[in-house]
Amino acid sequence: MLRVRNLSAFHDRTQVLHDINLEVGEGEIVGLVGANGAGKSSTLFSIAGIATRATGEIWLDDKRIDHLPAYERVRLAMVLIPERRRLFPFMSVLENLELGAYLPIPREHRKQTLETVFELLPILAERRHQVAGSLSGGEQQMCAIGRALMSRPRILLLDEPTEGLAPLYVQRLFELIAKLRDNGITILLVEQNVEHVLKISDRGYVLENGRIVMEDTGLHLLQDPRLKTAYLGL
Repeated sequence: MLRVRNLSAFHDRTQVLHDINLEVGEGEIVGLVGANGAGKSSTLFSIAGIATRATGEIWLDDKRIDHLPAYERVRLAMVLIPERRRLFPFMSVLENLELGAYLPIPREHRKQTLETVFELLPILAERRHQVAGSLSGGEQQMCAIGRALMSRPRILLLDEPTEGLAPLYVQRLFELIAKLRDNGITILLVEQNVEHVLKISDRGYVLENGRIVMEDTGLHLLQDPRLKTAYLGL
């Protein structure tokens, strides 16, 4: 579904990504792991069209999209869930969710999609009238995922979804990600929790200093001693 070819990205004059090549097949969870500063978030932002300056090719199905602005990529059902959730804290859970359905087609199916989101994430149904900023960290992450689902995505880009969450919510979140894949949503997942993400990933890539240094199935990467070198610097 997603193909990235020779992607390089720059922050001001500093090159942060070097010729990244990766693929995400339809219905897959693909994990992107690496140490802090390896370029994981920069990769997601470049794919989503938010990077300041990037070169290379990005294909969604048979359509090249690297020339498109971020909002046009959302119209093609590619949705980024950013790090730290980025909810509207003084709006209710329901209002945050409804904002996810602002495009014409999602808006047309908003009621049906909202029912699906509440079925998948019942905590949001219970908290629908609560101000989003008053939710716990785990509940806020569920709300961010629910908001993304309201746009009826085909592919989700998740950036560090478990950051700052209690262990119970970490486990629930990974179960939810697997369920989303089983429901037909393709996922590219950036995550510090290497063991968890590679256990549920069909395939994985390891980033080091803005370059992909390893790729394999998730389980093979977990068993590869080179992962400690790339991820931990050991």
